Amino acid sequence: MATKKIEIIYEDDNLVAINKPSGQLSIPDREQSERSLKEMLQERYGQVFTVHRLDKDTSGIVLFAKNAESHKYLCQLFEERKVQKFYTGIVIGNPKQVQGDIEAPLAEHPMHKGIMQVHRKGKPSHTGYRVLQASPFYSLVAFELFTGRTHQIRVHAKEWGFPLACDPLYGDGKPVFLSSIKKKYNLGKFEEERPLISRLALHAHKLSFKLSNGELLSLQAALPKEFKALMQQLAKKINYNP
Repeated sequence: MATKKIEIIYEDDNLVAINKPSGQLSIPDREQSERSLKEMLQERYGQVFTVHRLDKDTSGIVLFAKNAESHKYLCQLFEERKVQKFYTGIVIGNPKQVQGDIEAPLAEHPMHKGIMQVHRKGKPSHTGYRVLQASPFYSLVAFELFTGRTHQIRVHAKEWGFPLACDPLYGDGKPVFLSSIKKKYNLGKFEEERPLISRLALHAHKLSFKLSNGELLSLQAALPKEFKALMQQLAKKINYNP
């Protein structure tokens, strides 16, 4: 497998923020199936500490601490919910309510390890959302995480009635093809259509928090090009961009 390039968004003496690509592990898994982002950073810096993580198929901002003191400080910020966490996702369908909150407790499924579900005895979970661009087929949505449960946005999007595109666990898992939204789409005789998006359509877009010196740090990871491409095609088709 080709080595993925590390895209550094920000770094100082205490921390480094990476724009993680979809399909890459944040930290090693039990099977040691492939090199994780953390292992790649350890080769560069010698030692790094895990602050938080993203699902393998979610792209966007991941923080690592460079020393134990910074690790303790950053982890405390996350635990005390003093980090603002914003994601951008593409959901299937056209939500009628363009802004709101999803509050539904989450717990691991008793029969399926690693799968989360809404359950009255689960941990309190709160996600805010705002529709950025809508269409009958797919819509671009900004999410804010007020809690940080496993698969929270993915499960809450399903509970909302508009699961994330290309989500194999909580949606239909199907790739998005231009032919599905463009009626007059023709391929050459020997051409095979490539999907516009075939990865989980979720991206950790922005993190904001205060450094130990009191300075506010706001980090952003640009929207993936495949997200932009799909929404541009949808905007052309329906000429609608609220």
